[in-house]
Amino acid sequence: MAESALVHRLPTPRCSAGDHPRSDAAARDFAFDDRDFRRVSQLIHARAGISLSDHKRDMVYSRLARRVRALGLDRFCDYLDALEADDGPEWEAFVNALTTNLTSFFREAHHFDALVEHLHAAGDERLTIWCCAASTGEEPYSIAIAACEAFGSLAPPVRILATDIDTNVLQTASAGVYPLERIAALSEQRRQAYFQRGSGPNAEMCRVRPALQSLVAFRPLNLLDSDYGLRGGFHAVFCRNVMIYFDKPTQYAVLSRIAPLLAPGGLLFAGHSESFGHAQDLVVPCGRTTYRAAPAATGARR
Repeated sequence: MAESALVHRLPTPRCSAGDHPRSDAAARDFAFDDRDFRRVSQLIHARAGISLSDHKRDMVYSRLARRVRALGLDRFCDYLDALEADDGPEWEAFVNALTTNLTSFFREAHHFDALVEHLHAAGDERLTIWCCAASTGEEPYSIAIAACEAFGSLAPPVRILATDIDTNVLQTASAGVYPLERIAALSEQRRQAYFQRGSGPNAEMCRVRPALQSLVAFRPLNLLDSDYGLRGGFHAVFCRNVMIYFDKPTQYAVLSRIAPLLAPGGLLFAGHSESFGHAQDLVVPCGRTTYRAAPAATGARR
């Protein structure tokens, strides 16, 4: 449904002009009070599992005000009323706006060293890896580079599934085109082997080489879905720096779906500030922010 259609289908507002005194943020284009923030928090938690703390209030206003403005609405409550009344494409824009996508090539480099060792030990069998929060692609392409280096080939026996809830960043990831500054920290050898530098008007850009790109398949996926539609048997799963946005019950629910998808001996890589002591029946630590499926979770695999 087009944006204009969403406006035409606005329900009777659940708020009135008197509900939103402008004195709390006179410089803002739209009134945005505690009730609005609570509603946004409830909606994004239900839709994407993201828990918003109070200090995210200004960020929420800044990102969603663009949607309110784009739809020609006057108040946040009108926008939220419209969201709740219609399960249309605006939900995608809402989730995309509130998703944080901080990433870089070879972020938390020790995980890629561990991955190379893990792939060496696996031999020549066909290997599958899942990157749960692909963002703009730097992480899955780093995984692909590590796989190439592990096997000394641009065509390793590895396939990578890269998913994210944010459809906007997946478009960037799939294109594989980045400003040169994004790869500046990589070694000259890696820049030459895995990227093509642009020329002319694209001189400050680079592109992932097609051979590397072919190792990665991108698709949207919401980790809150009850069924991911995946066959499993992943030799490694990268689920890094996404669990920090979930509360503990949501983390547990997500882990209960991921753990059975690991192959025997498969590794789950988490972010540096994430720990899963509350889910020891699902995953057990086996290295620095690295886990394996617990025996009970492995036994639950179908």
